[in-house]
This record gives sequence, structure tokens and C-alpha cells, in this order.
Amino acid sequence: MSQQGPAFDSNAMTLTRFVLQEQRKFKNATGDLSQLLNCIQTAIKATASAVRKAGIAKLHGIAGDVNVQGEEVKKLDVLSNELFINMLKSSYTTCLMVSEENANVIEVEVERQGKYIVCFDPLDGSSNIDCLVSIGSIFAIYRKKSDGSPTVDDALQPGNQLVAAGYALYGSATAIVLGLGATSVNGVNGFTYDPAIGEFILTEPNMQVPEKGKIYSINEGYASDWEAGVFNYVAAKKDPTKGKPYGARYVGSMVADVHRTIKYGGIFIYPATKSAPNGKLRLLYECNPMAYLMIKAGGLASDGKISILDIVPKKIHERSPIFLGSKADVEEALSYLK
Repeated sequence: MSQQGPAFDSNAMTLTRFVLQEQRKFKNATGDLSQLLNCIQTAIKATASAVRKAGIAKLHGIAGDVNVQGEEVKKLDVLSNELFINMLKSSYTTCLMVSEENANVIEVEVERQGKYIVCFDPLDGSSNIDCLVSIGSIFAIYRKKSDGSPTVDDALQPGNQLVAAGYALYGSATAIVLGLGATSVNGVNGFTYDPAIGEFILTEPNMQVPEKGKIYSINEGYASDWEAGVFNYVAAKKDPTKGKPYGARYVGSMVADVHRTIKYGGIFIYPATKSAPNGKLRLLYECNPMAYLMIKAGGLASDGKISILDIVPKKIHERSPIFLGSKADVEEALSYLK
């Protein structure tokens, strides 16, 4: 019995092709951003390959070090961080980098410097590496605003100054979700890696988060540490007298939890607690890029008081509480905090 497979797409919209197409919309574009995104794409492909081979190549386990966040560094953390740094330096488009794994900013050699600043978490959710749960990479791109040599202040820009941001998800498939341009402009697009041709293919154009969802995502193990408003909101989502109860989903990898929230709607919360009064997630390379994508997809993102994108960071590893997801769900959660 013969089986007829799907027709081969001879005109596939690859990520590289998509970025070049978007570049054409800006008359003064130099192509630097396209070049930078191409290098990030290569770092993601290499990281995805390492993640897939981790068990065989003995990349599981702890590297025997602790990063600037006080977390045990996994071998894959180290490798993915090196991949991102090397690819970004060799793009000739960046002048400064901020990585979750490095205590200080990374300044690119003068002869390789460009006009962009990239903040990234090379491997988010790395505590899940050894048990094969979905993990990811997150990146945020800013344009250098000052003249002269780059300094740490150039990296301390609010999220509303982002030029582009995105994340890669290493799960049942490898995907990239990318946003370009101002937050006022819709445009979050999803690409899935096709190993047969070695390219990311546009599979989810113009992603939109539902206005309201049916899922809440929070680590309820810390419920005794929450402020009353957060506790009462979560209790309301489980109370059948206040409508159909929400489902609870929490992976523990921000990329996986946010990706599900963009796809299905609902809310993702990582609040301040008594033991972490400033929240736990980092502003520059976790909260800002995810908030940027969520808002561009029609959702909301707040620290409980103001939009995440309006926070002016004071240090590169600054932390923030975060409430992000469907517009109606985030607005309802914030109403409990007043």
C-alpha cells in the first residue's frame, strides 16, 4: 500500500527570508539587524543540537560552578553561553552583551563592534535539563543610544526601547518566536525548525494571545509567602462560586510557560514573595523580552504596579515580579492588588 506524504513546499518562508523581507520595509535599514538575527539563529541551532545530544555527549549534570544568580551551573548552560557570546561577537553588529551567566557586561572588541546591545538568557529553565522538560533561550535587542565607547549604562534601557526580542523553545520540536519593531505594531511570528533542510520555517504568522484564557500558571509551593492580593486572586480562580475554575499549569521553565500562555491564553505569574521582595525573574533578559512579545501579541505585562516595559533598570541583573498574559486575566489579577 502506497502512502502519499505531504507536498514539498518549494517556496517556504524561512526565518532568514522573513527577516530580509521585513528589512525591506525600512528604507534606511543597513542590514545589521538582519545579520545579528541570523547569528542568533545559528547559536540557537547549535544549542538545540547540544540539547538533543546532551545525554549521549555527557552534557547532563552540573559543571561544578555557581553563576552570578547563585544557581548551580549545568554543563549545557556553559556551552550555550559560549555559543551565544561567540556568535554575537562574530556578527560585527553588537558592542555590548548582558548574559545571565556573567556577573558583568561583556564588551565586544573595538574592531568587531556594532550598534546593538543584546541581553540574553542562553538556557532558561536549566534546572529542568536532566529530566528532559522543555527549556529555552531568551534574547532582547536594544540600539546603543550614547556616543563614544559603550558602558553599562547603555544596557540599562527600559523595555519600551526594544528593537527586537524573541525566544527559542527546545521541546517536542525546536521553535523560535520573534517580535520586531515598536510594541504598538502587531507582529509576533512563530517559526519551527525543519531538520531536513536545516531552516526555521514560518508556521505561526501574526500570533495573537486570546483576550481571556482558562489557565493560571504560578508556583503554588510559595503560596504562604505571597501577598494577600495574589493569594486571593489564585483562590478566586479555583472557586466554583466565582465561575468555572481555571486549570493550573506550571512547567518551571519560563519559556515553556509563556509559550503556552501566548498560544492558549490565561495568565503567568511570578510574584514578589517575603523571601524575594523584588521578585525572582530578571528584568533585562527574562521579563522585558517576554513582556514585549506578550504586548505585541495583544496581551498585557505588569510588575503589579506599572507596565514591565516602563521600568527603568538600575543594574543589569535586576529582578522584578511579573504578571503577564491575556489582557482580561492580567487586568483582573491587578484589580486584586489594589
